[in-house]
Amino acid sequence: MSYIAKPNVTHPSLPRNKLGLTSRDYEGTVSTLCAGCGHDSVTAAIIQAVFELDIEPHMLAKMSGIGCSSKTPAYFVSQSHGFNSVHGRMPSVTTGANAANRELTYIGVSGDGDSLSIGVGQFVHAIRRNLNMCYIIENNGVYGLTKGQFSASADIGSMPKRGQANQQEPIDSVSTALSLGATYIARSFSGDRQQLVPLIQGALRHNGFALVDVISPCVTFNDHEGSTKSYAHTRQFYHHVVDMDFVPPAKEIKTVYDEGSSMSIELHDGSKIILRKVDPNYDPTSRAAAFKYLREHFNAGEIITGLLYINESRQEMNDLMGNVDTPLAHLPLDTLRPGKGELKKILSGYR
Repeated sequence: MSYIAKPNVTHPSLPRNKLGLTSRDYEGTVSTLCAGCGHDSVTAAIIQAVFELDIEPHMLAKMSGIGCSSKTPAYFVSQSHGFNSVHGRMPSVTTGANAANRELTYIGVSGDGDSLSIGVGQFVHAIRRNLNMCYIIENNGVYGLTKGQFSASADIGSMPKRGQANQQEPIDSVSTALSLGATYIARSFSGDRQQLVPLIQGALRHNGFALVDVISPCVTFNDHEGSTKSYAHTRQFYHHVVDMDFVPPAKEIKTVYDEGSSMSIELHDGSKIILRKVDPNYDPTSRAAAFKYLREHFNAGEIITGLLYINESRQEMNDLMGNVDTPLAHLPLDTLRPGKGELKKILSGYR
């Protein structure tokens, strides 16, 4: 992977957040992805999200696997922690890091191939453990690094750039996450930053596993007529289930929505997501309703976007396991390593 440094120049009139940082301070190296790649739009949305949330760069951990999507963390927040794991193994690496230091904010960027094929087992168990992280799937329906083969998210009948239409049933990450008990599920389109930024902000502030599936067209291998992951197809068929904004808890809550048309969801840390319902019958807190709604609109060929489901009652992994609040990385060795007597007591409980 090649890295190209950006010039360290900041315009004096750029707005600053509460930390005194500009959005330039949250950028990374110059992207080496294809010009027009949807993944670069996701990068821009992430930069805006963490800048507006006033996240200290050194308190952010960026995780990834292998693929075009997994190059993305090089392009935002250079001053953060980062780990580029092997193909499909990002969830287990993030699990270990989270167990060692729960004070960091974890954001994992993966692809539909990385998460739904070789890494599907790890994806499943990260959800099952309710791992406290923001998990972004940059979903383009192909393996871009290996020249455009169909991925597990490709729809039946979707046409490749060359060859036969896909006949395999797709794995839908959103429906899969819903069935496994994920506590924050959203979908968006890389070309809709107004919707994507607050969805990422909500995911970063959610206490548990937060999935944001982003339809992110591959301009080189999957942006042609007949592709169901192209820009044209997504713009024609995507359907907002809710319009939303993210309101930080430290500021006065303001909305531009008409009275009686909004619904407020409060997250664990007191931050809020304000929803304006497009479909008056949709309730993002009902798992059964979300299943029914997703299936109905999938059968109609629509791509449902917005906050699709949220559950704040489940404990995240560290709380569920009874881990101490102090990060394990900060504990002294004699606390982490029990003596012979204590170890004997622990082992006797398994006999």
